[in-house]
Amino acid sequence: MTLEQAFAEQADHCIALGSPFMGQLMTLLKNDWPTDSALGRKVAGFEGDVGPMGASLPLRIAAGLHTLVLQHKAPSLAAAYPPHEVSETMLSEGVLDALQTHEAFLMKWIDHAPQTNEVRRSAALIAGARVAVQHFDLPVYLSELGASGGLNLMWDHFLLEIDGHRFGSALSTILLSPKWTGALPPSGQPRIEKRRGVDLNPLDPTRRDHLLRLMAYMWADQPERLNLTRSAASVLDAKVHQDDAIDWLARQLPAAPEGRLHLIQHTIAWQYFSKAAQLRGTALIEAAGKRATKNRPLAWLAMESDGSDQQGAALTLRMWPGDIRLDLGRVDFHGRWIDWKYSG
Repeated sequence: MTLEQAFAEQADHCIALGSPFMGQLMTLLKNDWPTDSALGRKVAGFEGDVGPMGASLPLRIAAGLHTLVLQHKAPSLAAAYPPHEVSETMLSEGVLDALQTHEAFLMKWIDHAPQTNEVRRSAALIAGARVAVQHFDLPVYLSELGASGGLNLMWDHFLLEIDGHRFGSALSTILLSPKWTGALPPSGQPRIEKRRGVDLNPLDPTRRDHLLRLMAYMWADQPERLNLTRSAASVLDAKVHQDDAIDWLARQLPAAPEGRLHLIQHTIAWQYFSKAAQLRGTALIEAAGKRATKNRPLAWLAMESDGSDQQGAALTLRMWPGDIRLDLGRVDFHGRWIDWKYSG
């Protein structure tokens, strides 16, 4: 895939995910990208897939620009960013000026892969975990693969609202209200006793520089996402370990204690593991499932792209003992809507 194609594909994805500004920005970069600059030459030298399913160079570049806005380092660019509404010409001038003026910063920024922690996905985790504890009413020992900054390990501190019904902490000010279709999730409240996650390059959102990186990958015309990220960071008390996810999982599965439900979760992370890692991870979880008991059960909650032609990601739950397999529904990649299928 060429860079031009990557910008075009990313523009379509951004528009589909409710960000017309990002669609506009991606199209502008596709048409006006400075190929003869040092930044342009560096990008041209990237090997492999530069598109959304690969290195995601368009998102890296956009996040670098957004960082300049968030840090107030590019006034002409900030003046053209939301909430301001400006002409195509003014946006183009601001972007091209930033690409030139801050080229050294942007060349360093794009060396690092995108880091996101989409808090709205926790709406699906809240609902899915309630199904798990409906089957195994025990305190939860929570593990997350590909946890990034660990914000979605904190879902029991959030509040899910569905048509006036509320699920979660009554004291929470972090409200998730996706467009919901289907029956309500079970009423039982999960009790998380311990939580931890793993990521190859974890961020610590309690650090300003790490929070800034997460914020940079939020889109400027979607202030709700920015606000949720800040709010979730304010209640974070989860530890995310730096490690290979499957190597870490291999050590965690035997360590799950008696009298606890070991709940493994991941959202839009599995697809980035190699095929060999996916096969090994599945084998490890299934082997642990065969050893599971009613007093030491195991659940695997996943929100992942399944390659189907249906919208959004598949939300699935497997539980042991018994190898219970449930198709819970489908979820928008950013958690804007949930098509819930479970009614048990």
